[in-house]
Amino acid sequence: MPSSTALPRLILASSSKYRKELLSRLRLPFEILVPAIDEAPHIGEAPETTALRLAKEKAFAVAQQAPNALVIGSDQVATLDGEQIGKPGTHANALEQLRKMRGRQVVFHTALCLWDGRRKGDEKAAQIQNVQTFVMFRDLPDHELDAYLRIEQPYDCAGSAKNEGLGIAILEKIESDDPTALTGLPLIALTTMLRHAGVSFFGE
Repeated sequence: MPSSTALPRLILASSSKYRKELLSRLRLPFEILVPAIDEAPHIGEAPETTALRLAKEKAFAVAQQAPNALVIGSDQVATLDGEQIGKPGTHANALEQLRKMRGRQVVFHTALCLWDGRRKGDEKAAQIQNVQTFVMFRDLPDHELDAYLRIEQPYDCAGSAKNEGLGIAILEKIESDDPTALTGLPLIALTTMLRHAGVSFFGE
């Protein structure tokens, strides 16, 4: 295991403000570099496979720019009946998503990759994990769904709801081993990975 005497350069490979806020909770200094990758799923690719692949590709892309750094890559794919649900982008798309999901369970795959650039040529350079979250949506009428969307405008969120905001009011139940996974960065999994990489959270 690499020495923990000096904190290695830590980089979040993401432009997400949600992941930035979550990582800030760990009180570790970090930088942000946005990876330039194609995030489209491959034809016939399973949702979990998509999330894991993109998390690793994001981390690897940034690791090439930052030798010896610890790079965090993460990706989330929401699924209904096994079909991927993307970011809606528009109000109309978001409303259609919520209509399909009301009264039903949606599975969120939040994949995490920690790439350790100090392990050059080591097959263990990447730690990777998928954290599943099972979310039951309330069976709400169109006018409530429409009102929610106009208030919060979660058009950049897969599943069209921000559980950390007013979106919690349209959810009935959340089941996960990691409460931050649904927001986009599973901190329990991440702190485990960082510990394995020699990072100390409370000093020596």
